[in-house]
Amino acid sequence: MKHYKVVAAVIVHNDEILCVQKGENPYTYLRYKFEFPGGKVEWNEREEDALRREIAEELLLPIVVDHKIAVVHHQYPDFSITLTAYHCYTSTRALTLTEHINAFWLPKDKLETLDWAGADQPIVKCLLTT
Repeated sequence: MKHYKVVAAVIVHNDEILCVQKGENPYTYLRYKFEFPGGKVEWNEREEDALRREIAEELLLPIVVDHKIAVVHHQYPDFSITLTAYHCYTSTRALTLTEHINAFWLPKDKLETLDWAGADQPIVKCLLTT
């Protein structure tokens, strides 16, 4: 079974967190789920560099990567991932969705109102306890 090393950005602007929604997906269990944006870490790439690259590709959004907040090991039916989440900041909410169908800026206490992808759920729980 395939295993991927991925990173996610918990992007904060004015005390609200960016939540993005996946669209159609070959894996039905990921279809229309919410996630923190990010993606795969390439071979020989630093996690922070991968995160900046992925956010630039997916959202055209400049970010500052601050610190690591969680590492999640998650087993989906068809693959597994190790997801490292970083606390990030941005000075703007102006973004362009290139891969997602929706984006919302929510206060921390509203994160649980969304239908999150399995690997992102522990990150939400972590954020709610800090």
